[in-house]
Amino acid sequence: MRNTGIHPNHFTFSAILPACANTMIISHGEQIHSLILKHGFQSDVFVGSAMVDMYAKCSNMDSAKNVFDEMPERNLVSWNSLIVGFSQNKLYEQAIGVFREVFKEMTISPDQVSFSSALSACANMDKVCFGRQVHGVVVKHGLIDLAYVKNSLVDMYTKCGCFEDAIKLFTTIADKDVVTWNVMAMGWAQNDCFEEACNYFWVMRSEGILPDEASLSTVLHASASLAALDQGTLIHNQIIKSGFMWNSCVGSSLITMYAKCGSLSNAGRVFEEIEDRNVVCWTAMIAACQQHGCGDQVIELFEQMLGIGIKPDYITFVCVLSACSHTGRVEEGLQYYNSMNRVHGMKPGSEHYACMVDMLGRAGRLDEAKMFIESMPADPDPSVWGALLGACRKYGNLEMGREVAERLFEIEPNNPGNYVLLSNIYTRYGMLEEANEVRKMMGLNGVRKEPGCSWIDIKNTTYVFTVQDKSHPWTDKIYEMLGKLAELVKKRGYVAETEFAVNDIEEYKEKSLWYHSEKLALAFGLLALPVGAPIRIKKNLRTCGDCHTVMKFASEIFNREIVVRDINRFHRFSAGLCSCGDYW
Repeated sequence: MRNTGIHPNHFTFSAILPACANTMIISHGEQIHSLILKHGFQSDVFVGSAMVDMYAKCSNMDSAKNVFDEMPERNLVSWNSLIVGFSQNKLYEQAIGVFREVFKEMTISPDQVSFSSALSACANMDKVCFGRQVHGVVVKHGLIDLAYVKNSLVDMYTKCGCFEDAIKLFTTIADKDVVTWNVMAMGWAQNDCFEEACNYFWVMRSEGILPDEASLSTVLHASASLAALDQGTLIHNQIIKSGFMWNSCVGSSLITMYAKCGSLSNAGRVFEEIEDRNVVCWTAMIAACQQHGCGDQVIELFEQMLGIGIKPDYITFVCVLSACSHTGRVEEGLQYYNSMNRVHGMKPGSEHYACMVDMLGRAGRLDEAKMFIESMPADPDPSVWGALLGACRKYGNLEMGREVAERLFEIEPNNPGNYVLLSNIYTRYGMLEEANEVRKMMGLNGVRKEPGCSWIDIKNTTYVFTVQDKSHPWTDKIYEMLGKLAELVKKRGYVAETEFAVNDIEEYKEKSLWYHSEKLALAFGLLALPVGAPIRIKKNLRTCGDCHTVMKFASEIFNREIVVRDINRFHRFSAGLCSCGDYW
């Protein structure tokens, strides 16, 4: 048009600026801005609003604010563009500041976009007090019945920890759309109420609401957290019916769900079915292999990803370094760590540092691990020191362990794991008095160790066991099976690892080991599941070394695959071996 000699007007600019915003190519927008100045349309309120929106969507909020400040006349569109822009660019204080200014302009009345953007800023800043004020103004302006605004209010209360208020609002919404249901399902999931999150999904479907990407990702996350494989499979069916298998976000969530439910083979099948795999898909599959102790596959997938030109992200490197740590690949791990900055221009974070310390520590290179911490460009956080303390416990380094534990007691005095690790180190050296002093310190500081529990799903019912549990109707049979198992493993060379016993009396140490929750779950699984069926056990803490040894023997004796998911990873026992290679 310009080549033919026709000059653009304010309609032209108002049309072309949104195109620049949607392509997010800021250089195009800046050229148009120059033409606007050349033709004298910068004072037009519609052109100015479009320029604010363009800069905001291109993440240049300084230019957006400059254009806004220079506008001789502003309307609600220009105000909203600035509020939305600040909020989307995570500049929440500025978003709320502009929202406040709206009320100083008596000629401008906020609309649902203004309110929703302000509520989004409140949600992300945990500013529930201001959010409640906005709620009051919403009612005053008669916009409370708009689903868009109510969804934003529910989201704000959920993210600010006022979930009861969110539930009350949810019940008042007559025409709930998919966003309404999503916000509530996410709220339940964020509050660790995963069963409720799944229930909301199925109620939504029963009311004829079709799920979207967010619905499916949320319910898959909830299913993964519950390790509910049967439910996850049902969601997979819904995904196929809804035509979302092409969606990389949903596909990644599906991979994660199968992996966390113990089915690495199904995770792999889903990965192969995704045609356009992005870094999130690759990372999900790499993480799945890492959780299952398949170090070779982690490295293979990572190299494949690099080979086709996909740039790894922060989480990808966490998974790769963790896999190197858990498989003793120290030299490879060091190379990958160094490549983060040199090759990929990425600065390591606390998780990467913790992986490196853990890697060196697991390999027995404790002095190198300590030197690594001392050379870090950032202050080490508890996860870094915790990795070193774990290595000190494994190799019985009392002097370093005591020093590291003292640091951790200062940084995070309420973490029971640090006290337990130091107590275990003292116990290993027969320093029972010092071990008891550490336990007393826990009591004085009001720190309590989370009680260990294991659970197993049989015929759609979840059975939970705690240490020395005798609440199950099959208790007599379970303990009888444990006795038989003890006899069988001893014949094959089992020696009790009494360092994992909490009982101080020597003669009871070995006996107490047999009442750990995962062993009780194993005995029940052997009794209740069909012969040859795999046994899947979940535990809320790290499984102990003695239970790990017994599981290996049991897998060979009963010719069973036994899968244990503890707080850190999966252990897949088969034919007397574990997928972790005993390096965990």
